[in-house]
Amino acid sequence: MAAETVAIGADHAGVALKKVLKEDLVRMGYAVIDMGTEGAESVDYPDYAFAVSRAVAGGQAARGVLVCGTGIGMSIAANRERHVRAAAVCSEEAARLARAHNDANVLCLGARLITEAEARACLETFMRTDFEGGRHERRVGKLS
Repeated sequence: MAAETVAIGADHAGVALKKVLKEDLVRMGYAVIDMGTEGAESVDYPDYAFAVSRAVAGGQAARGVLVCGTGIGMSIAANRERHVRAAAVCSEEAARLARAHNDANVLCLGARLITEAEARACLETFMRTDFEGGRHERRVGKLS
C-alpha cells in the first residue's frame, strides 16, 4: 500500500493549495494521508514538515508533498529526516529534474510564489517522473 500512498501537509500559508493538490492526488489514484493543517491560523511549518517526512522515511508513504509560503522552510525541515530528499520547486522542469536526477521523494511548493495551475503541473510532473538512476545513483547514494 505504501507505494500508492502520499503524505501531504501545509502550514497556514499553504492550506488552500494543499486542498487542491490533495484532490489532484486522489484523482490520480493515490491514497493520501493528510497531516494538516486545516485552517488559516498561524502554525509552525516544521511540525508539518516533520510529520510528512517521518511518514516517508518510515514507509507509511512513498512520497510526500509540502506547501508553505515559499516551499523553502518546508524543504529545510523535511531534509533533516534521513532518507528524505525534499525539493523546493517553482517549475515543471525543476519538478521533473528533482525526480529524474535527485530521486526526490518530497515535493515542496510555495503558495506565494507560483500559481495554482503551476503548482498542479509541478505535482503531476513530480508524481509521473521516475528516477533515471545511472550516473545519478552514485550521487544520490551519498545523500543518505
